Amino acid sequence: MDIRSLRYFMIVYECGSISAAARRCHVAQPSISAAIQQLEERLGAALFERHRKGVSATEEGHRLYPLAMRLNDDMHAIQGLFRHSPPPTPVRLGLMRSLGANRMTRLLKDYIAAGDNLALSLVNPEEPCDARIIDRQDLEPHEGFQPVWHDTYLLALPNGHPLTLKDKVALDDLADLPFIWRHPCTAMTKLAEAMREAGIHCQVRARLRTIEYTQGLVAAGVGAALVPGWPEILASHDFSCRFLKAPPIEETIGIAYPLRHAIPALQPLLQLGEALWKTHQPDHSSS
Repeated sequence: MDIRSLRYFMIVYECGSISAAARRCHVAQPSISAAIQQLEERLGAALFERHRKGVSATEEGHRLYPLAMRLNDDMHAIQGLFRHSPPPTPVRLGLMRSLGANRMTRLLKDYIAAGDNLALSLVNPEEPCDARIIDRQDLEPHEGFQPVWHDTYLLALPNGHPLTLKDKVALDDLADLPFIWRHPCTAMTKLAEAMREAGIHCQVRARLRTIEYTQGLVAAGVGAALVPGWPEILASHDFSCRFLKAPPIEETIGIAYPLRHAIPALQPLLQLGEALWKTHQPDHSSS
């Protein structure tokens, strides 16, 4: 059993697709498949179930993942213990709110692992920084843009709310609806503009900054809220999500970087962003 095979296993586990994992690792798909097959033969257990849309971890795969993560972290720690590196390269990365803790954690972890001795500092996107992760519409003229994620927003409703009986909620249904408002949030600004044009007013019961608190208040029955359709949100049983009939409220989130004089240390981040963007586009190739 080698570390590379375990690393490929972890990437396939996270991507849910061998072809997506190959793009993320910048290797050929057969290399990923062969590594997984060798690992399964060595362990005497199937780690994934193959299907048309990709792969799903078996019970054995779910058991192996945290162990592989721990071993991978230990290997990085051992390498760092005996590596005499030059001073780290400082990178200031501006992050907009509401990026999603799970996906940002994965991106930053991969960036630190792929970068060459980085000293990463996270700041607000309005502060001086080397690159920013923002909504495309906030891009400045002097910046390039690497898209990473495309978010579609839905209406989150307390379980049992009458509007959950509808497949889609009309803008008129928001009239006088108890609502949890998030600010700053580009999607909320778009919804406010649509409601203002339609002459619709809701009842603002709370004003928050974070999606996590917003979800908690929706689950408690305080009001409805606009939330991004992240997998962890759609999988929640604490509240129900419905699409709006209004024009879709969407955001393209990506990495904004200087068109001139971008620091070389940003290159691994841009490559990771490109791989993630391709991963979430329609994939018709074999998995």
